Amino acid sequence: QVQLVESGGGWVQPGGSLTLFCAASGFYSDYYAISWFREGPGQEREGVSCISVSDFSYADSVKGRFTISRDNSKNGVYLQMNNLKPEDAALYYCATEKKPQICSTNWDDRPYDFWGPGTQVTVSS
Repeated sequence: QVQLVESGGGWVQPGGSLTLFCAASGFYSDYYAISWFREGPGQEREGVSCISVSDFSYADSVKGRFTISRDNSKNGVYLQMNNLKPEDAALYYCATEKKPQICSTNWDDRPYDFWGPGTQVTVSS
């Protein structure tokens, strides 16, 4: 069955970096869009970034600081996060869909079928 598992979260000081990984199983992730979302304390879930077979996208709040990439050999997707700010602290999830889609079609505002349990990112001094 389809499973997503996030890893790489932790504590970092402001200005620091973390790399998250979304490991997929039960399907070949390179054919599907994989998106990262986050949910901070008392906040609504927010789309962070998306990567598909042909495009990628970022939320304005992370552009220039975060980089999304695939590792097909590991059947997963990385989220490299640099220059982290306290407002980046959240539970980070990856998600995917039953059908291959591209990011440009409202990736952050459409229903996803499969979610990982999340990995916590804490940014504080």
